[in-house]
Amino acid sequence: MTFVELNKLTKRYGAMTAVNGVDLAIEKGTLVCLLGPSGCGKTTTLRLVAGFIKPSDGQIRVGGRVMSSASGSEPPEARNMSMIFQSYALWPHMTVAENVAYGLKLRKLGKAEIETRTNRILQATKLANLAARYPSELSGGQQQRVSLARALVVEPETLLLDEPLSNLDANLREEMRFEIRRLHDEFRYTTVYVTHDQTEAMTAANLIVVMKQGNIEQAGSPEDIYERPRSEFVAQFIGGSNIFRGKRVGDRSVDCGGLILDCGSGEFEGNDEVAVSVRHHDMHLTAEKPAGDPNNWATGKVARQVYLGSHRDYLISLPSGETVRAIAPVSVAIPENQQVWLHCPPDRCRALVH
Repeated sequence: MTFVELNKLTKRYGAMTAVNGVDLAIEKGTLVCLLGPSGCGKTTTLRLVAGFIKPSDGQIRVGGRVMSSASGSEPPEARNMSMIFQSYALWPHMTVAENVAYGLKLRKLGKAEIETRTNRILQATKLANLAARYPSELSGGQQQRVSLARALVVEPETLLLDEPLSNLDANLREEMRFEIRRLHDEFRYTTVYVTHDQTEAMTAANLIVVMKQGNIEQAGSPEDIYERPRSEFVAQFIGGSNIFRGKRVGDRSVDCGGLILDCGSGEFEGNDEVAVSVRHHDMHLTAEKPAGDPNNWATGKVARQVYLGSHRDYLISLPSGETVRAIAPVSVAIPENQQVWLHCPPDRCRALVH
């Protein structure tokens, strides 16, 4: 059942269009990640949903009720939404328990209910043993959990998160990704989560919405977006891909300047110009010249090789002057300037829509 619906949602600032006719249907209980680079419109979309800004055109409906349109907008406090920002925004003079209970006190709930709901959410967010501490006595990850608990305790219809992990170090970010997913699975709030971090989106989301220049480029499950990108932008932004360009020469074959790629998946448009993506980790690297069918094989020289513990990251210069990246096991150790051969398996070559 669709719960949050964006219909032709548009936001203009003078001649600049930040959000351009976005259509999106979010089912109740879904965690949606708006993903994209800076300036793609994801945060503006979130602020429109929250009611902080009014759309230039289009509508936002929540639970079948119009929340925003060009003619009028419900104020944020009337939307039964909770929002978590990049900064934790905790009251420094209040304990953890007092910070979490603050929204319930504003709603003038009874003392017993406030205590019951506060204790329940402190247990769920693993903060019960920190209830008497002040924010200055907490780590960044603990402060972010307090921020989550404060947002969840008021039982919002919709939870909004704006780059909530950007202020944490790498280890804490990884921990909190799974924590956000765990809490979502427990409480099942309809959640809109803005991030530029693809790993956050892949870990947390039921639905990833990739945005570019105010438009939705592609929407789907994490597996759909990663395994079946439709455009060059999505293929390169999610997971990283080498992009080969050429002309279609067969039913599912592309001539990329002498390199013939047989494509096992993707969409071919009507014109002859085709782009093909191959994930970095799907490129097979060898120092020995292959025998047999030359299709899907390229040669080049190692321009750079970096040891990263779990794998080696190669940059290969092709005769055309282009460079491609290949991820190889640590056992594949080929020095710089040595000639190598690259295999692009047909089942991992995907034709893309321009």
